[in-house]
Amino acid sequence: MHNLSDNLSHVKIYGKEKRDIGLEKFKYLPPWNEPYIIGIAGFSGSGKTSIAQKIIKELNTPWTILISLDNFYKPLSKEQSEEAFKNEYDFDKPDALDLDLCYECILSLKEGKKSEIPIYSFEKHSRLENKKILVYGANVIIIEGLYALYNEKLLSIMNLKVYVDTDLDICLARRLNRDILYRGRDLKGAIKQWNKFVKPNSERYIKPTISNANIVIPMGSDNSDNKYNFNSIKMMIEHIDRQLGLKSREHLKHLRNLGIKFDNNSSSNVNEKKKRLIKLDKNNQNLCIHSILINKKTSRDEFIFYFDRIANLLINKAMELIELELSSEVVCIKILRSGDCFLNSLKKNIPDIKIGELLIQSDSKTGEPKLHFENISKIQKTFEEKDGIKKKRKYFLMDAQIISGAGIIMAIQVLIDHGIELEDIIVVTYLSSEIGIRRIFNAFPQVYLVVGKMGSIAKEFEESEGSEAEGKEEEAVKFGEENDNSWWFKTRFVDTFYFGT
Repeated sequence: MHNLSDNLSHVKIYGKEKRDIGLEKFKYLPPWNEPYIIGIAGFSGSGKTSIAQKIIKELNTPWTILISLDNFYKPLSKEQSEEAFKNEYDFDKPDALDLDLCYECILSLKEGKKSEIPIYSFEKHSRLENKKILVYGANVIIIEGLYALYNEKLLSIMNLKVYVDTDLDICLARRLNRDILYRGRDLKGAIKQWNKFVKPNSERYIKPTISNANIVIPMGSDNSDNKYNFNSIKMMIEHIDRQLGLKSREHLKHLRNLGIKFDNNSSSNVNEKKKRLIKLDKNNQNLCIHSILINKKTSRDEFIFYFDRIANLLINKAMELIELELSSEVVCIKILRSGDCFLNSLKKNIPDIKIGELLIQSDSKTGEPKLHFENISKIQKTFEEKDGIKKKRKYFLMDAQIISGAGIIMAIQVLIDHGIELEDIIVVTYLSSEIGIRRIFNAFPQVYLVVGKMGSIAKEFEESEGSEAEGKEEEAVKFGEENDNSWWFKTRFVDTFYFGT
C-alpha cells in the first residue's frame, strides 16, 4: 500500500491558484465554483461505490454529488444491442464509455454551471431517451467507475485520486450477486461475460491505473465496516475536510471584503447605485407600520396584517421598475421561508405569478451560507419548452430580511447561473442592514433592490480598507435607533412572527 502521508503531500491543493485569481477577477465567487473532485477507480465489484458512500456519509456536506461512469456508456447500434443481450458485447473496454462526455459534464460543474448527466439502463442496454439528471451547485464531486483514473483529461481536473484494490476472485462473487439480483442477468451469461471480457480487461486496462492514484485502499472479503482500512479512509477524509475548510474560509473572507465600502471612484457610479436602490418613503404611515412590526408585544394577527400592508407597498415599488408589455412576465423567486411572507400580497397583485424557490442556510459551525435546494432549473426548462418566442421576464427575488447579505448574494448567483440577466433581477426585502446592501452592490452593481427599512454603519468603518476592516462590523456600528446593530437588523424574526413558529 502507498504511504498515505507522502501521497497526500502530492495531492493537488484545492484550487488555490485559480481561486486567488478568481477573487481578483470576479466580484463574487460562489462556493460551488471549482468544487473538490475525487476520482475512485477499481475492478468491477471491488467496492468503489461503498467507499464513495462512506466518504459522503463522513463528510456530511451539502451538494456532495456521486457521478457513476456507468451512466456514460455509449449508445449501442442495433447490431451491438443484439450482441449485448447475448452477452457478446464488451462493456468492459475503455471505448465502451464516453469519457469525453463525462469530462465535459464534470468541467461544466467545475466552472459552476449546470450539467445534464445521461441515464443508462442495463436491462435495456441503452441510454434512456429524454431522461437526464440535472446537476447544479456541487461542492464535492465523486467520480466512481472502472476507468475513473484512465482518461488524462479527467485526471487533470481531479483533486484526489483513489484506487480500490481488491482480489479478482472476491470481485467475481460480488459482481455475480449484483448482476443477477439487480440487473436482470442469468448466472451462465454473467460468468461467460466475466471470463471473456471483464477479467481480461481488468488486468490489461484497469490495474495499471493504480499508478495514477494518490491513495490505494485495500478491500477484504467482507464489506462490513470493521473490514475497511480505517486508517486509509480516515486520513483521506481528514485531508478532504481540510481542503473544504480552506475553501470555506476563503469564501467568508471574500464576503466580508465585499462589505468594506462602495466603489466611489466616480460620481456616476454612486448615482447609478442610488437609482438602483429604491427605499420606501419615510412618511408617517410607513414609520407607524415599522414601529408596530418591531414591537415585541404586537400580536401575531396584527403582525400579519401590517406586514402584508408593507409588503404590498414594496411590491408596488418593484412593479414601478417594470415596463409591462404584452410579451413580458414577472416571476417570483422566494428564499425559503422568509420570502413566503410576501406571498399573500404578491398573489393579490399578480394572481397567476409563477413561483420558484431557494433554500439557503448558514452552516452552524462556520456561518458560511450553503445552498440546500433550488427549483429554478425546472422553471427555466418549462419556459424554454413553452415559449415560441423568448419572453421578457423580470424576476422578483424575495427575502423578508437581509442581515449579512451572504444569502441573497448566493441567490443572485444561482439566478445568473441559470441564464438570468442581472438587469432583470429585482431584490425585494423589508429590512436590510447597510453592510448587506454594500455587499450586494459590490458583488452585483446592476441589480435592483427595493427595501422598506435600511440600517446604517459608522463612518470609521466606511473608511476602513482591506484586512483592517475585517471583523470590525460590530465595533464600527453606531449605537442609535436605526443602525445595523438594532436587533431588528441583526435578528431574523419576520418569518417567525408571521408564521407563528
